[in-house]
Parts: sequence; C-alpha cells; structure tokens
Amino acid sequence: MEQYWLARALALGFSHAAALDVSTVTPRQDIRDMCAADQCGAYGKNWTCPPHCGTLAECAARICGCSRGILVQTVGKLEKSIDTKAYRRTEQRHLEQFYGLCAEIRKEYPHALCLGSGGCRICRSCAFPEPCRFPDRACASMEGYGLFVTQVCRDNGLSYHHGDRTITYTACILF
Repeated sequence: MEQYWLARALALGFSHAAALDVSTVTPRQDIRDMCAADQCGAYGKNWTCPPHCGTLAECAARICGCSRGILVQTVGKLEKSIDTKAYRRTEQRHLEQFYGLCAEIRKEYPHALCLGSGGCRICRSCAFPEPCRFPDRACASMEGYGLFVTQVCRDNGLSYHHGDRTITYTACILF
C-alpha cells in the first residue's frame, strides 16, 4: 500500500517520497525543548503545537498506533543564499500538496497521523484558545511531536539536504 501512496505523492508534485518505518520514529525531549524556546512564536498559542499537541508520551502513543507511513519532501531552488520569496513559494507549494495528500489518505485511513513541516497552516490564525475550527484536518509538526527530522530522513533512506541553494520542506503521514 505504501507504494501506491508514494506514487500518489510524486504525482501530486512532491520532489521526493519514501516509505517510513514507524519503528524509526522516536519522539525526543531535546527536540521538544527547542519548541519551548518559542523561536517561532507559536509555543502555547496553537492547538497543534506544544504543549497543546500532547505530551511526548501521548505523541509517542499516537505514533505507536500506526503501522506504516510515508515521508514527503518539497525542494525549492534559491536564487541567492537567502531568498525569502523562494522559501515562501516552496512552503506554499509544499502545504498545498501535503494537505491534499492528507485529505486523500484520510479517506482510506480516517485516523492517519499527518505531521507537517512547521505548525498547522490550515487557518490564517489559530482559533486558540477557542476550539479548533478543523480538528479533523489539523496537522501538528514533526518537530512538535519531538521528531528530529534530519534523523528520521536518514533512518529511512531519504536525503535531507539536496544541494547548495536549496530549501527542503519535509512532512510525514503515518497510518
């Protein structure tokens, strides 16, 4: 079944897709601690970010409830070493592809765990502290779940760095 979803991911426009061995996905406190530093400004202010996405033990339990998964990446080319337009353009493309793939997978696997690149972006602004507007579509981030993205990629045979002047957005879907 993973082969179907890998092919589908590539057809949707992802740059790379790989099967994900769920046993390689281990939440880490040190990664979660980086979220607590609140460099992105979402810690404690978003339903899909720590601490509201669950404790590390709760995140690990959700992961353990899945038997397979896929990793997907969108790689963008930069015109210069710091190219904010390319960052935004690549992120937007990645999000559109990711949310589309999540919707398709959730038709087959309603409880699929979709972990994106960065926090949930379904709404322009999270409803927090009011209830989530789209709890059936909301996606936490891989980092919010304590995952060291570079290691998850390496452990599953997927490069994280795709050359100079590139930006890579990585996400995973467990089902």
